Amino acid sequence: MARAIWTGVITFGLVSVPVGLFTATEDHTVHFHQLQRGTSDRIRNRRVNERTGKEVGADDIVKGYEVGEGEYVVVEPGELDEIAPGRSRTLEITDFVDLDRIEPVYFGRTYYLAPRGKEYVKVYELLRSALAETGKAGVATFVMRNRQYLTALRAEDRVLLLQTLHWADEVRDPVAELPELPSDRVGRGKELDMALRLVDALSGDWEPARYRDTYQEKVRELVRAKAEGEEVAVAEEAPEATNVVDLMEVLRGSLEQAKGGKSEGTGGKKPSAPRKKATASTRDELRELSKAELYRRATEQDIAGRSRMSRRQLVDALSDSGGRGRRKKKTTAA
Repeated sequence: MARAIWTGVITFGLVSVPVGLFTATEDHTVHFHQLQRGTSDRIRNRRVNERTGKEVGADDIVKGYEVGEGEYVVVEPGELDEIAPGRSRTLEITDFVDLDRIEPVYFGRTYYLAPRGKEYVKVYELLRSALAETGKAGVATFVMRNRQYLTALRAEDRVLLLQTLHWADEVRDPVAELPELPSDRVGRGKELDMALRLVDALSGDWEPARYRDTYQEKVRELVRAKAEGEEVAVAEEAPEATNVVDLMEVLRGSLEQAKGGKSEGTGGKKPSAPRKKATASTRDELRELSKAELYRRATEQDIAGRSRMSRRQLVDALSDSGGRGRRKKKTTAA
């Protein structure tokens, strides 16, 4: 059973619910120890006094903020907790915003939130359902490990997710920071049409289990091969950059390869059944509905990923479904 890394209370308005915060992901990276070359002797890091060279215990270490050369303001660990009484145990939702309006660059790490006791499940589910129905995210702040976090609470099936957000002054302006960016959009032409066809040919549903960390697999194979005295396979060089002169030919070849790969079943998805196109009147009708009503219909049709869709995406998904969704059966009184 997972253990909470933080416990506190979610508040929205006058409503509160005690919750625990749990890590949502785990690291599968191959980890190595440091050894001295030619030996099996481990290398270890120690905290040492820069002046004396002597090791210092954890209890004797405090934080220091440099205000001048060699001059510090000393802060005890406990003092940082004292300046945020109560707030370190409160996850306060101050605003609800459209989830699709938060730019991806702001998202950081993802955590699960769970109620701390059966008696709090109803209030927890009330908040989760409200976020799911509206497509909103709850913007909240909280303190953990002497650091304040800006976060977004969002609904998934049966669970609330908490995603840390970067503060506005932490996000760089790409135009100001990056050396080479396009000054104009690509005009409509054969190359863009071919690129769109290539994107369409390679499109499919989001299925995370289809993707693997092949580099970590190669690292494990490297360790196994060296342990057994086998020859180590070397990876291929990275492909050269595409010459603009040959761009159309490269796009055409990529499109043929994508179509061939899918038809031959070499890693592509199975061809899906043709979608029934919605009539113009049906699409217009959907556009008149609120996002909450669109979400309700998407729920009835069991459209995957609906909780993360914008209003426009819900209209497109409902238009393209053509009744293919698994509609919930309505019960009638006998």
